[in-house]
Amino acid sequence: MLTLKQSRRLQSVVVGTLSWAVALLIFFPIFWMILTSFKTEMDAIATPPQLFFAPTLENYLHINERSDYFSFAWNSVLISFSATVLSMLIAVPAAYSMAFHESRHTKRTLLWMLSTKMLPPVGVLMPIYLLCKSMGLLDSRIALIVIYTLINLPIVVWMVYTYFKDIPVDILEAARLDGATTFQEIGRVLLPIARGGLASTMLLSLILCWNEAFWSLNLTSSAAAPLTALVASYSSPEGLFWAKLSAVSTLACAPILIFGWISQKQLVRGLSFGAVK
Repeated sequence: MLTLKQSRRLQSVVVGTLSWAVALLIFFPIFWMILTSFKTEMDAIATPPQLFFAPTLENYLHINERSDYFSFAWNSVLISFSATVLSMLIAVPAAYSMAFHESRHTKRTLLWMLSTKMLPPVGVLMPIYLLCKSMGLLDSRIALIVIYTLINLPIVVWMVYTYFKDIPVDILEAARLDGATTFQEIGRVLLPIARGGLASTMLLSLILCWNEAFWSLNLTSSAAAPLTALVASYSSPEGLFWAKLSAVSTLACAPILIFGWISQKQLVRGLSFGAVK
């Protein structure tokens, strides 16, 4: 029979082992993509797959010669951050209103907003394309910023609303008794308390914007094309060049992966916000 201490130690070992196994399983596609990016095209399609090979930088040199990576990266950064900031500017007041001034229609409104995410993008592609064309916004960053903001707004509002609901109303009532206005309640009381949740919401919105490919492929060509369009350009009628495709995918994923790694503390804090009161 195991003692209580031994049982807990065994449980800790099992849980730790399973956690590492799941983490490695999730990370393996990223690892293989990065590994393939340093292979030649022959090594990339070799059967069985080669784990040991002579690494090369020719794929990255090819990308640098063929296209201006930093132009695509700048578009991704500008569009993603702008759409994230704009969505937060809209979501915070909306979530504040629904969380602290709830009406009998609040739940229905939230469900209706979330239901719009179930709409397939291809179903509204034609009217949005014609609208952008008539306004001269094809291949423009402004069009993508507005569209990214609108498609991510339901999720952003839901998350901010959830974080705000975990904040006791007594804190805001105390601020009102001290003479705080609505803007002071939000700016000086609400936002500092919920900063962890807001940071995780912004990070999620940024990732969603960064990874969005459908609208960037259909509404841009060169001037406003982000990294998702650059990755798609390496799919040709001649077939897929796996080594070069892996290299450009690595370059497209690297900035957001590094940013996510740096921001993981805020992300964990935001996801656990309100778990313990």
